[in-house]
Amino acid sequence: MIDLSTTYLGLHLRNPLVCSSSPLCQDLDSLRRMEEAGAGAVVLHSLFEEQIEAESLDLSRYLDYGTEGYSESLSYFPDMADYNFGPDGYVEHLREAKSLLQIPVIASLNGRTLGGWIRYAKLLEEAGADALELNVYDLPTDPERTAEQIESELANLVAAVAREVKIPLAVKLSPFYTSIPSVAKRLQAAGARAVVLFNRFYQPDFDLERLEVVPSLWLSTADELRLRLHAVAILFGRIQLDLAITGGVHGATDVLKCMMAGASVAMMTSALLRHGVEHLANVLVGLRDWMTDHEYESITSMRGSMSFRRVANPSAYERGNYLKVLRSHALFPTG
Repeated sequence: MIDLSTTYLGLHLRNPLVCSSSPLCQDLDSLRRMEEAGAGAVVLHSLFEEQIEAESLDLSRYLDYGTEGYSESLSYFPDMADYNFGPDGYVEHLREAKSLLQIPVIASLNGRTLGGWIRYAKLLEEAGADALELNVYDLPTDPERTAEQIESELANLVAAVAREVKIPLAVKLSPFYTSIPSVAKRLQAAGARAVVLFNRFYQPDFDLERLEVVPSLWLSTADELRLRLHAVAILFGRIQLDLAITGGVHGATDVLKCMMAGASVAMMTSALLRHGVEHLANVLVGLRDWMTDHEYESITSMRGSMSFRRVANPSAYERGNYLKVLRSHALFPTG
């Protein structure tokens, strides 16, 4: 019997497939179908502090500047005014999801101020969330703000939230920190239980006819997975955090690569938007078939087998492999 179970944020999951934060998760019927299709856990859509406080900065303009952090295509987006329920509606949705589902329900919070992060983290804990994902998306624009300041502010934020709530915290990061291993180590010391790699950066495009900066959102592709695999493979076994991969996970092969890099879970959104939530069942079949063919009995037995610490040639993850890659490219015709 193939054992697909895994542990994430101290929670026992029947398999490593997690439905990541998206508009799909604001519909109870979609959540029910995710569970029926085999999801190991779900992360609800984010509760945004900006929407809660109804400040003059509306979230549509916030999106244009790439300061928001979930992975969906514009064509799948609801109107941003309707995307979030506000705190009362979100709490009620969370409670209904918890009563409906047997799998873990992880809340997602996208704050703006320290007080907001803490206040709404406590609210989501009280509403019954099994864990909380801090959806941190900070796009630095001030040249006077140093990398050390940015990373210290992040660590201080996580420490402040961790002191106020008892449920486990995951921190969803962008790939643009100076040193991901160093940041992860600081987050571990601050009280985080997991890091989610990586938030997708939504670069605005230029409309040359109207001379305007316009939103540019798209679904992920499997090509985006390599950046995540590399980061997780370097972190595995070197920090005491659970590792989650989000972005570029589309099929069973992608999930297997995530596990071998060292991830505890693989998160999916774009594939579900393309193929429907029932796609989860197909991925699970593919996982079991591959593991049977290659004589793996469990997810645990393969986790980290291709990580930096376990591969025979760890230089594949380092600069020493750069010239080799360039030389191998020269072997292929370009015309």
